Amino acid sequence: MSALPLPAAPASFPVPPLALPGGLTLPVGRTAIMGILNVTPDSFSDGGRYTDIAAALRHAREMVAAGADLIDVGGESTRPNSTRISADEEWARICTIVESLAADGVIVSVDTLHASTASEAARAGAAIINDVSGGRWDPEMNVAVAQSGCAYVVQHYRALPGMPGEHFDYGDDLVGTLIERMGSQVQDAIDAGVAADKIVVDPGLGFSLTGDQCWQILRELPRFLQGGYPVLVGASRKRFVKALEGDVDANSADIAAYCAAAGAWAVRVHDVAATVAAIARKENDVD
Repeated sequence: MSALPLPAAPASFPVPPLALPGGLTLPVGRTAIMGILNVTPDSFSDGGRYTDIAAALRHAREMVAAGADLIDVGGESTRPNSTRISADEEWARICTIVESLAADGVIVSVDTLHASTASEAARAGAAIINDVSGGRWDPEMNVAVAQSGCAYVVQHYRALPGMPGEHFDYGDDLVGTLIERMGSQVQDAIDAGVAADKIVVDPGLGFSLTGDQCWQILRELPRFLQGGYPVLVGASRKRFVKALEGDVDANSADIAAYCAAAGAWAVRVHDVAATVAAIARKENDVD
């Protein structure tokens, strides 16, 4: 970890269990690994590689074999200045993949801004809805998730990258402001009927945040953990990681290992094998 601008991993906090539908369970007592599957032509890192259904399913199963505990399937890119697509087009891209993986017993998360996609995904067997707007893009999302019974990742949201509403001023206490804003989003989800034990929070690294702010969030990760909700961290291949010297996947894996040592509920990653190895090295260093 010496190449990264992070201190030694802070003392971990107990990770609350997450209630999943259908009797599905995730590991308890360790950080889960969420493998990223972008079924898009324009994602910032791997756009176009897995638009073919067979290739997407093959990659998902490779990630599970490498140690992924769940797969996060996305059909619409949210990279800077990306083009929005309709919910129908998004669902057409991912429906067969969600259905196939769920039928195989894989825990599937669906990365979507659209309430109708969330509802379709739940019917197809998805267990988690991962909304990068945390219910702020589609006003029907919170109700759709509540009715679905899925777990819900509520990410801090100000604007999608590159949109006019994006700005980076959070006052004198960045983390405190993010926690307050996410708290409002979580309360809205609960008010809509989402059970508290189904909610995960995500500080949204790279979304309306500078590189320095992303590093500050990682350094102060325990403050998010103290909020009582499981915390998902997605640093993999983000712009602030690419700005470092060295291999982006190796650096992403080391950040994931840091977050795991700090008590994150899950880390969202592209390179599952590198992440598994980095977490094992970190655990051995502690031992």
